[in-house]
Amino acid sequence: MNLTDKGLKIIKVADKQEGGKKAFELIKEALENGAEVFGLATGSTPETLYKEIRDSSLDFSDKKAVNLDEYIGLAPDHPQSYHTFMKEHLFDMKPFKETHIPNGLADEETEPNRYDEVIEKNPIDVQILGIGTNAHIGFNEPGTSFESTTQKVALTQDTIEANKRYFDSEKDVPRYAFSMGIKSIMSAKKIILIAYGENKAKAIEDTVNGTVTEAVPSSVLQQHDDVTLILDEAAASKLELN
Repeated sequence: MNLTDKGLKIIKVADKQEGGKKAFELIKEALENGAEVFGLATGSTPETLYKEIRDSSLDFSDKKAVNLDEYIGLAPDHPQSYHTFMKEHLFDMKPFKETHIPNGLADEETEPNRYDEVIEKNPIDVQILGIGTNAHIGFNEPGTSFESTTQKVALTQDTIEANKRYFDSEKDVPRYAFSMGIKSIMSAKKIILIAYGENKAKAIEDTVNGTVTEAVPSSVLQQHDDVTLILDEAAASKLELN
């Protein structure tokens, strides 16, 4: 493990499979140390972590899960909803006592406040994050206030392009989502950010070594007390590590 001068811990791995195992070890350690609430993410990045959890003997039946985000306009049972993703990749095999995901069909004015109350009542012990090529975390795109809580966000064209592989065509990709805000993410006691691939290298470099600025949402992680980045060689390629 490397420790940057900003206090971020970095674990370099060979590939997604090793990354999943390293992230699993951190989740297992947190569980053994009494973690109750796990902040979870969707997308391809955490899939190997969820496989490690599914294949393990870890018991989450008395724990709670709070997810980062959900597309607006998709029903929970829609094949591409994050509700469906979490059920298929984790919850059906590893039941939690409670699972919380924003409701994509809920009122756009009231759902953010409802979800903020969920987070307030269930302080997150460990938050899993991916990162966008533009350094977004959750769906918090560049320019998002560091003081933001759960909100309706417009997806950028880059994000729509990145997500269209999950849909029949680009026009089917939702244009808006409910996302946990940056302040909400930073409230977690521990954060584990996972990134793979050369297309994430610039975002990782800016996260670790760049100026803390709302133009680079993930740069805020420099201000957190306990962040571990799990990176493959390509994602870490712009960093100077021992």
